[in-house]
Amino acid sequence: MQPRIVVKIGSSSITSDHGGLDRDKVAFFASELSSLHKKGYQVLLVTSGAIAAGFTLIGYKKRPKLLHEKQASASVGQAILMQNYQEAFAREGILASQILLTRSDFSSRKRALNASRTIEELLVHGIVPVINENDTVSIDELKFSENDTLSALVANLVKARQLVIITDMDGLYTEDPRKNPDAQRIDRVEEITDEIVGLAGGAGSSVGTGGMRSKVEAARIAVRGGIPVFVGKVATPGDLNAAAAGSGRGTYFETQLHSLPMKKQWVGFHSLPKGSVSVDAGAELALLNGGKSLLPAGIKQIEGEFERGDVIEVLSLDRRPLGRGIVNYASWQLKEIAGMTTTDVKNRMDVARIEVIHRDEWVSTV
Repeated sequence: MQPRIVVKIGSSSITSDHGGLDRDKVAFFASELSSLHKKGYQVLLVTSGAIAAGFTLIGYKKRPKLLHEKQASASVGQAILMQNYQEAFAREGILASQILLTRSDFSSRKRALNASRTIEELLVHGIVPVINENDTVSIDELKFSENDTLSALVANLVKARQLVIITDMDGLYTEDPRKNPDAQRIDRVEEITDEIVGLAGGAGSSVGTGGMRSKVEAARIAVRGGIPVFVGKVATPGDLNAAAAGSGRGTYFETQLHSLPMKKQWVGFHSLPKGSVSVDAGAELALLNGGKSLLPAGIKQIEGEFERGDVIEVLSLDRRPLGRGIVNYASWQLKEIAGMTTTDVKNRMDVARIEVIHRDEWVSTV
């Protein structure tokens, strides 16, 4: 089976410092991706750049902040962005296609499945899908936090062998190397702890929006789905091949987990939770380490209005997200039985399943 790789390129990698598309940079990355393609990889590209490519043409002096200005910029810039990619890939003898996605496409299981089928068909024919968020119609409340997140979700959706997130930094450092020359690069991360997340900084350039923090958060999503991640620099010919081969200039985030089934992917990463429950320490331990279901006795607080079959988020007592699952109770029912023993629940309420969230419908996100 052909190895499958998802590569994410940010705005700052393909535009000038003041906005506008840099055709030479686009051509370089198309050449790097084509090299992998010709070696037998199935290549998917997740790219930013539509807003950056369009805002200067509209006449904005700097990257816009208002939603309607960003959407107008994306409307102009997306066509330019895709034209440049298609022309650059065509020079390599490869056909590229455009796929525009929104958060809603992932939150709907049917639409996510349709997107997956479309991508599979394109890959069968040797086509490189070029994927971007549909900024023209996305609203702030449902936007991906960054295209880094989009790339992680796509990697999980297509069960990629690897996710490569390209940035202007050659990996994650113990401190900001631009401020401290003694900072040390972390070559490999076996577990993304809170300490690792804390090492990541804020946003970088004025053109792009993604800093190292969003890349580490995206890596956390991908590795939870069994996808190893490389975050680093691709600036000279051969760098992308090196990244795919394990010798790239950056940080490798490793995982011992297996890829998740489509349903669990949707529950854990694509769905939009309708509410949340906070659980006690015993329930937290049982969910994260014991492979157990969540029972009413462990519930301490319920928030939001939800129905049986909805996805809800599970939080610790100190509000840390633990995971998500499909709930077997409506919120009003859960409020009546929270904290009760299994025997008391059975005596009080006629329910098909006693578990609040069964372990088969639970996904940890830590």
